[in-house]
Amino acid sequence: MLLLAVCAVLVRPIEIARADVTLRERARTHFIAIPEVTPEERHAPQATLGRALFWDPRLSSSGDTACASCHLIEDHGSDRRARSTTARGGRTGFHSMTVFNTQTAGAGLRWLADRPSGKAQALGSITGSMGFDQREDILASLIEHGYRSRFAAAFPDADEPLAVDHYGEALEAYQRTLRTPAPFDAWLTGDDAAMTQTQKSGLRRFMDVGCAGCHNGELLGGQSLQKFGLMADYWAHTGSDEPHHGVMEVSGRDADRDVFRVASLRNVAETAPYFHDASVPTLAQAVRVMSRVQLGRDPDDGATGEIVSFLTSLTGEVPPHFAPPKAFIGGHKP
Repeated sequence: MLLLAVCAVLVRPIEIARADVTLRERARTHFIAIPEVTPEERHAPQATLGRALFWDPRLSSSGDTACASCHLIEDHGSDRRARSTTARGGRTGFHSMTVFNTQTAGAGLRWLADRPSGKAQALGSITGSMGFDQREDILASLIEHGYRSRFAAAFPDADEPLAVDHYGEALEAYQRTLRTPAPFDAWLTGDDAAMTQTQKSGLRRFMDVGCAGCHNGELLGGQSLQKFGLMADYWAHTGSDEPHHGVMEVSGRDADRDVFRVASLRNVAETAPYFHDASVPTLAQAVRVMSRVQLGRDPDDGATGEIVSFLTSLTGEVPPHFAPPKAFIGGHKP
């Protein structure tokens, strides 16, 4: 009997290790690990310029609103408010998505995927959240606050370094460095101990029920546009006060009704509330809503808990350079 007990103790770790290998092989058909950010990327002239631009509230029509005003450190680059405040004192149209791990979203940025790149997003925000009437209006503010030399250093081959396009390119370069490798990435690349058994069970369930059909790739999302509410009207389950009909409200095409960009699930456990209208406060509830309206399933508490546990493995650390520079140029300190 003692020999059988010893054998059982030895066999169990072997079985777990084999299950890990099988699960990892399957996961690699759906997901890609996020690479660490290198010092060279972080300290590149365009990225360091972009960092200063991102955090400087002087570069807005009101002089008190920065890109960072909608993307907060304590919210993992998102905003816990349902809507962010713009430089004109209004509210953004949608709940602000995180800026972490955004620049490889192949479908485009924002909930309607209407900005194809980080540069396009930055340029659009000049007359959006930053409150200027024309994009070129930001140039006077950049000159006033001493950015000419920084642009010259970041774009040394340009005939005119201080340009609106370069403003967008610098902000994109900075945001490309805001990657957050997580325990899931360590596990996906071979570290069996990086995830708990409950998280691994949640990953298996996540793939089994079909979540990975849309939430896949490096970002576990961000690569496609999909109808929100394939099996039921989403607002009947989210409690949305004023349902937004997605891309249709821009295109006018009925085929685009309730179509939104699939959100990335990176850091999703830290970026509540959820969905484009911030209508759902908890991750467990968001999992139940998605299961019901997208897959026609009603998971019990155990299944929901396992998936939520897996999603926590996608939480990486806030990048240390996601913070204001020690001092802005011109002597202004944040």
